[in-house]
Amino acid sequence: MEKDRVCAFSDGVIAIIITIMVLELKVPHETTWDALHELWPIFISYVMSFIYIAIYWHNHHHLLCTVDRVDGLMLWANSNLLFWLSLIPFATGWMGENYLASLPTALYGLSLLMPAIAYYLLQLAIIRKQGPNSVLARALGSDFKGKLSPFVYITAIGMAFVNPWISIVLLALMALIWVIPDRRIETMLTAEKETTPTKS
Repeated sequence: MEKDRVCAFSDGVIAIIITIMVLELKVPHETTWDALHELWPIFISYVMSFIYIAIYWHNHHHLLCTVDRVDGLMLWANSNLLFWLSLIPFATGWMGENYLASLPTALYGLSLLMPAIAYYLLQLAIIRKQGPNSVLARALGSDFKGKLSPFVYITAIGMAFVNPWISIVLLALMALIWVIPDRRIETMLTAEKETTPTKS
């Protein structure tokens, strides 16, 4: 299968995920600052989740730039990623409604851990198809951030039952780390184009 259908479907699902999250921002009936103040936990939860979804969308785009055709394993790995991403709005809403409660915060951490694992599996599916010397395999290298992320999420899940504030800070820091543009794949693709002779 050409990758265009996968890209279009993935973009559509991610757009719906963001739409579902923003619909959780209920408009207050009162016209006071106090009414807005009551919504700040929900808004903060939405902002953090939006950043995470945007990070996945950006990285997913770069990931599929290394792919020409998609096989069955890639399709299922991509569907697995979209499934876990689709659960983020539920976890976001529950944590927003019960801010700093241990279980909702832990579930929110879990909702971020599972897409991280799914994204890693999608990477493996692509490398399996393309080989260990592929552009993606060489671009990822040791993939320090990718390997660090699950450990931070697991720590945040555990800390939610000790001090939810620490859990939220860890998740926010992880988002900040990933917000910094990751140019490994882009750099490798550019180098590949420069070294590939053009057909006359």
